[in-house]
Amino acid sequence: MDKKTIFKKEIWSAKALNTAPDSDNQIHGDEMAKEFGFKGGLVPGVTVSAYLLHPIIEKWGLDWLEKGWAKCKITSPLYDKEKFSVFFNEVSENKISSILRNSNQLVTANAEAALIENIQEIPKMRGDKIATGNFQGPKASRDVWMKLKKDGCMAFEYFWGGKNPLIYLRDQNNLPDLLNPSKKGFSNLSFLLGCSNWALASNAYMNPWIHLQTSSQNYQALPFNSSVISEIQVNDIFEKKGHEFVDVEVNLFKKEEKSCIMTINLLSIYKVRGSIN
Repeated sequence: MDKKTIFKKEIWSAKALNTAPDSDNQIHGDEMAKEFGFKGGLVPGVTVSAYLLHPIIEKWGLDWLEKGWAKCKITSPLYDKEKFSVFFNEVSENKISSILRNSNQLVTANAEAALIENIQEIPKMRGDKIATGNFQGPKASRDVWMKLKKDGCMAFEYFWGGKNPLIYLRDQNNLPDLLNPSKKGFSNLSFLLGCSNWALASNAYMNPWIHLQTSSQNYQALPFNSSVISEIQVNDIFEKKGHEFVDVEVNLFKKEEKSCIMTINLLSIYKVRGSIN
């Protein structure tokens, strides 16, 4: 994102929701988060990403769900019940950039979004083995990620729908109609990007770990009560400033049709500096 971009107009504001306070990744819980110097449990990066794209989806609607691209980057923490505001800048007819400011007016995340016409290549399922319910991945380490890069990862199945679907606001009536489970009910970004998080964390156990950035491309909207298959591959593993990173690519498919919903490139810290886990 161009550092010279000026965001003057507040488009949307709300109170943050920690959608994963009881996650196996205890950075979302108050106790562990405070051990690492945070004020409390972190609102998941996938939820913050959904906030960044909320007004963009309101503007572009189904077009974004079917051909939208986004790059979302989390730079500082956002906490449960903290008020935030989203600002965006229309770069062109088919490109928008946005930022999220927390209650102290600090920019904690940013995004670029675009509508991509004439998508050339849509991923196809490789047919990776789908994990069973009792599958447990090994403890994450450089050697484990290198082995998964060489030998391949397990695929996982997820479900969008049911009585308590994952949404990023406390009141579903504050969601765009497209994403409201009681209306059109298409899947939201918190769930879709969440699938990449879950696939990563299920292939190798990490605690704590931090979601930093995604680049994603939509190919179709995911209707309510749909099963999803995630296939993941490891791209890179590296260390920087004491943190250890993993970069992966995740493709999400409709289970029955085997057609691709979204491609996600996910960058995460799998071992936080100072962590003994």
